[in-house]
Amino acid sequence: MQAARELLAVRSPLDAELMVSDMVGAWWRRPVRGGDVEQVLGEGLVDYAAKAGTPASLTLLICLAYLGTSRQGAKAEGAALAMMESGVARPGWADRVGAVKHTGCYVSRDAYGDQDTVICTFAYRWNEDQTPRHGQDRHALVMVVDHNMSGMARDAWVSSQVDKLLEQARAETVGNPMLLFEEIEPQQARALLESAMKATKEPKTPPPVSDSYSAYHAFARARLKALPPGRKRPAPLHIEAPYSRERRAMLAAEFLASDAAEHLSDPSAASRCADHIIDYGCEQDFSRPLRVSPTKCETFLLDWLPRKVMLSVAEQEAMPHVLAAWVRFAAHRTGLPETGLKATLDAVWEAIGKFPAAYRDPTSFGLDRPLLERLLPDGDLSALARRAFAFPFLQGTHNGVDLDRLNPADEADRRVLLEIDHGGSLDEEHLAWHEEIATRMWEGDPPQLWEAAQRLLDLGHDRHDVLHVLMEIAERIGDHPDELAAALDDIADIPDEL
Repeated sequence: MQAARELLAVRSPLDAELMVSDMVGAWWRRPVRGGDVEQVLGEGLVDYAAKAGTPASLTLLICLAYLGTSRQGAKAEGAALAMMESGVARPGWADRVGAVKHTGCYVSRDAYGDQDTVICTFAYRWNEDQTPRHGQDRHALVMVVDHNMSGMARDAWVSSQVDKLLEQARAETVGNPMLLFEEIEPQQARALLESAMKATKEPKTPPPVSDSYSAYHAFARARLKALPPGRKRPAPLHIEAPYSRERRAMLAAEFLASDAAEHLSDPSAASRCADHIIDYGCEQDFSRPLRVSPTKCETFLLDWLPRKVMLSVAEQEAMPHVLAAWVRFAAHRTGLPETGLKATLDAVWEAIGKFPAAYRDPTSFGLDRPLLERLLPDGDLSALARRAFAFPFLQGTHNGVDLDRLNPADEADRRVLLEIDHGGSLDEEHLAWHEEIATRMWEGDPPQLWEAAQRLLDLGHDRHDVLHVLMEIAERIGDHPDELAAALDDIADIPDEL
């Protein structure tokens, strides 16, 4: 509220909106006790400002009605109207907060397809017919969308030098085949940026955004609503249709028969490696397996593979060479400039030296390959820990039962393993709930289940107690996925009564 007094000294609605956006950005994605930060701090601020009843608090509420979340906006608008009816003074520009019209949308894109820099220009409605008067408070919202990070928004800022900004963006493409600048439809810009902001919000861990992103987050969210809605496009402006399994297999066959792959000495390992490369492009890069770039290849080789895929020894040896061949094949198919092809191959060869250290063969964990293959029939290396937690007894014998022959992916064998895990002393209903949790752990559905289990295990709780807490929550919530995920997120410890 003390900072809000400065709003009375600003001269334009743009300055006020940026100031308040910066203010609410101070708590963006911050953890708080007692609930969601936007409710505790955001709505709490609205309530506090409404009680203050001062010109500064009214001005703050007017800005929050435009910049806040939907709940904050509704509460702020109601409180502001009540204060205005009671005669509280407000600045002359206050009526124009958020009264903007879009004047153009543009995108600067690199040839790799790594990122889009989207520029949306606006002006305030000054004329009697509510159209923007040229030169009056024109400004541009600039947002950077990173397609190597699930299409999230990584940076945002605002510029009042609109013409200079656009001129500079166009000039950077002159004589540079690696850059493209073009005007796009506002519907495209809105769909892309809304999807990007949603992707930035979704990770549980703090996203890798710029230091300034939080300050402009509320402003950007509000400005996008001034763009016309259109057909939802969840990814880059130019994407392909989803790849079916048949289409992926055909693409792999074309690659293996191409000149780029003729030097690969192990066709079987090369085929499996190609499948992983294509799956990564389809599932992690918006159905763009043929898109290659230095960053994408490094991320695939040194980050995604070590976390997600169980490779055989032959595949570990072949993968870097198959990836380099794929780069040549894909660059030819997509028309990537020679400069981009060389830079991407250089990045692959540099990453080859780091790959053995980045990819730790799961057999080095002390688990033999037959056991790994039972736990990871889908090759999803990221599932190893939670599946081993769900089924800790998979080797040896128990009462004459050879555990090495039981398959935890099979429903019948799964039940036998759970009975052995609990000494065969469970009643049918209790065993069914253990089976429910074990199945969810196996499938990773919802992801919050394993996250909650890890938090409780880190606090020193026994595995058996952790399982019973998860069962109690699943039984209480029932078939309500969103409520179950939220309840699991809220678990910080095991309650004493349990």
